[in-house]
Amino acid sequence: MRIGIPKETGGGQTLVAGTPDTVVKLQKLGYDVVVEAGAGEAASIEDAQYEAAGAAIVDRAGAWGADMVTCLNAPDEAALGLVREGAVVVARMNPGGNPDLVDALAHKGATALALDMVPRISRAQALDVRSSMMNVAGNRAVIEAANAFGRLFGGQVTAAGKVNPAKVYVIGVGVAGLAAIGAAGAMGAQVFASDVRAEVADQVESLGATFVEIPVVQESSDGYAKALTDEQQNKVLEVYAKQAAECDIVITTAQVPGRPAPLLLTAEAIRSMKPGSVVVDMGASELGSNSELTRPNESYTTENGVTIIGYEDLPSRMPGLASQLFGQNIVNLMKLVTKEKNGTPVFDMDDEVVRGMTATLDGAIMWPPPPVNVSAAPKETAPEPVAAEAASEPEKSAFEKHWWKVLVGILAVALVFAAPASMQSHFVVFALACVVGFYVITGVSHSLHTPLMSVTNAVSGIIIIGAMLLIGSANPVVAALSFIAMTIASINVFGGFLVTHRMLKMFQGSSED
Repeated sequence: MRIGIPKETGGGQTLVAGTPDTVVKLQKLGYDVVVEAGAGEAASIEDAQYEAAGAAIVDRAGAWGADMVTCLNAPDEAALGLVREGAVVVARMNPGGNPDLVDALAHKGATALALDMVPRISRAQALDVRSSMMNVAGNRAVIEAANAFGRLFGGQVTAAGKVNPAKVYVIGVGVAGLAAIGAAGAMGAQVFASDVRAEVADQVESLGATFVEIPVVQESSDGYAKALTDEQQNKVLEVYAKQAAECDIVITTAQVPGRPAPLLLTAEAIRSMKPGSVVVDMGASELGSNSELTRPNESYTTENGVTIIGYEDLPSRMPGLASQLFGQNIVNLMKLVTKEKNGTPVFDMDDEVVRGMTATLDGAIMWPPPPVNVSAAPKETAPEPVAAEAASEPEKSAFEKHWWKVLVGILAVALVFAAPASMQSHFVVFALACVVGFYVITGVSHSLHTPLMSVTNAVSGIIIIGAMLLIGSANPVVAALSFIAMTIASINVFGGFLVTHRMLKMFQGSSED
């Protein structure tokens, strides 16, 4: 099957649905790829680079007339006329808001996959273009804020005096919010973040930011925060306004798919911000904005000196990276539907990921799909029924449950009294070491377990050396205990290296990705 990558026609669109790297990966799946001449110009990708990757350069009709067309946004009326009967169209198309487009594609007998409708489940993350574009947008939002802020993000102590770090407040901890938190923190800013989903607090703190709690908590059933009631909105607005007044930069990322962006910063809240502050409104669109004073697709300064940035095209301002990520999302989709790597996609409607993004299938309208529940809240499980025999058994006493602990204690005390007097002090040190070691190890943060493993390896190495010195003892008991100590300590050392090696492999990218 031939995949066509046309040149985007949307106003100001700089992205392209495929790069030379993703072209090579599509060919490995058995597909032939054609690219419209000049498709990658805005992303600084020349036609010669596509040809070197194995793609054929064709005209507009050739790209749109391929067996499968992959593009960023749904085809307009002119492009739709070039799509051949029975073709496959893969693009962001908002089928719920564009019923006429769905009807037109069905009339052509086409199979249409909406990239912006990928279910938000773990298995589908690799092909979720919304997450990819929001990741780019979150990083770009920090760059735009830094440019408008005109001061350093990180603090410094110089001969001329001390410079405090910038305070950045991120509202909404989705993909874009996490990207913004990471980028701002990497630049040295002091970062704060809020979200109506309490479960994201750990993610915020793992990036070194401070989670600012709000008096409203939600549980997500689809991966997105829900629209708030008027009463909830008034409560959270007070928190947002107070925190915004204390910070230098506010980045708002809240969006509700298919509906206007929720209001997060009122005009009054912006007027209370310090002169020189910056607001980057990532929810800005024609439908609405997170900030009451945002002007979509504009950047301007209010009367009290606050710069408000309402660009809707943040991913388009990093076209090279955004195109690569978008193209990789398509590659991951093709991997899902082309398991045989024979260039023939199979759209399995029993697969909830494929079904969730299918708008039409061979001319049949498949929208809307059945709902997919992706709640992060743990499900309540009913207690297992107790068998009649088990229920009738009498409950065991404390001694019956823990008799072995009592036996171990008695043997330990007997060993202490049976040992020579010169060894008894060693037993005391050993017992104290066990108690102190237990509390030290259990008190170590999870993030420090890897360096802690190195410390335990060093201790095990000392044990091995000591055992080697005693293994030649004439006393068979000492020799046996030395051998056991060497064996157990060796397992700990080599096991530690093995676990560390596997952990390092997690951070090594696959050559096929």
